Amino acid sequence: MKKFVVGNFKMNTTPSEFNVYLDEFLPRIKDCKANIMFCLPATHFCVAKSRLEATNIKFLAQNISSEEKGAFTGEISNVMVKDCGAYGTLIGHSELRKRLKETPESINQKIIRALAVNLKVILCIGETKYERSTKKTKLVLKRQLDTALKGLYENELKNIIIAYEPVWAIGTGKTPTAKEIENTVCDIRSIIAENFTVRSSEKINILYGGSITESNFGQFVKIKGINGLLVGGAKKKKKSFANICK
Repeated sequence: MKKFVVGNFKMNTTPSEFNVYLDEFLPRIKDCKANIMFCLPATHFCVAKSRLEATNIKFLAQNISSEEKGAFTGEISNVMVKDCGAYGTLIGHSELRKRLKETPESINQKIIRALAVNLKVILCIGETKYERSTKKTKLVLKRQLDTALKGLYENELKNIIIAYEPVWAIGTGKTPTAKEIENTVCDIRSIIAENFTVRSSEKINILYGGSITESNFGQFVKIKGINGLLVGGAKKKKKSFANICK
């Protein structure tokens, strides 16, 4: 099975800078077999649609509104994102959970909105340093998954990818050990099995994210149960990110 490599651009690059980024990046991954995705600011959608259409790279939004439409200034709806040509959307990133005080209920609503218009979902989950130190990781992830996936049917899970990103590992240079990640991924699959079926828990794709670099990514993709990577800072360096993809 092909591995996923997802680059989260966060609030970095202007559309014109992204265009230049693609000039250098695309030739480097011409024969790459991985499933490559970019999570982009909405300002980049026009560039992405025109430049990526003929490639194997898909682009996603970094977030969508939990509302369908209306007087929600600054928000972007599921239909808007779909109409721009996006393949899917990132939902529940820890930075949004913290900064925008996203609730588990609003994350669930966003997932429902995304699936309603056939947008794929990358659902981010993860524990804080304190929660890990107090051995509450599985409890925290169960609470996040139980609420986020509430009301979904098993067949809808094929449109969802889970990204496990320990909050304390994002941009810090610190990462869990391979065994810790393997155990946590096993816990995630057991939670999915409890809520749905064992078969669905085996089939769902799970990514790891958090302080991934060109020098350490290899150890993560070899972990049992990991189907790919969600890359943040490392994607800024075009050559390094291309090497990870290849």
